[in-house]
Amino acid sequence: MFKLFVTLLRGRNADAAESLTDAAALPILRQQLRDCAAGVETARRAVAMVMTYAERERKASARISAQLADLETRALAALAQGREDLATEAAGAIAQLEAEAATTASALATYDAEIAHLRSVLSDAETRLRDLQRGQRLAIATDHSQRLHGAATVATLDEAEATLARLQTRQSNLDATRAAMLELSASTNAEAMQNRLAALGCGAPLRPDAASVLQRLKARAA
Repeated sequence: MFKLFVTLLRGRNADAAESLTDAAALPILRQQLRDCAAGVETARRAVAMVMTYAERERKASARISAQLADLETRALAALAQGREDLATEAAGAIAQLEAEAATTASALATYDAEIAHLRSVLSDAETRLRDLQRGQRLAIATDHSQRLHGAATVATLDEAEATLARLQTRQSNLDATRAAMLELSASTNAEAMQNRLAALGCGAPLRPDAASVLQRLKARAA
């Protein structure tokens, strides 16, 4: 029983959380898109930074290549002049530059590969973000439309129709009451006038009096 109660409680908590999430879906989506946009901007800066490093290595490679070409030309000139000692020193410098050139080329290849990867990721993220932003605009427009149709239009129209029906019923009742009162007043006034005229001897009496009853009894006795 306790396990069933715990399961029921967890289910109600899950339903409440889901209802809260549904009710706050648009604010949650707006914040998530702000986070996504910030992430895309961070990715852009990362790509720009790696491109800056790559460009620095590319310039270093060009500089090393130019130095190697110059040193080789001068070493050959030293050999031509019989200055093998100078040529040997130049060969040592050339070897160091070649090692540096190899390191630079490796770093540049790594940077280029990373740039290609980051650009692919960034392009995909930008596309998905644009789709989400379009979806968000549509969701906001739909929500506004549903609120207008659901809350403003239907509910307000229903309320207005109910108010009008109550007003018409009340006015109808007032009209019926007024007509009944007028009719009652007219009837009462006419009856009063008839009684007054009959009492003054104008026309036949409306109610039998003692004299007429006695006369009728004498007639029956005879």
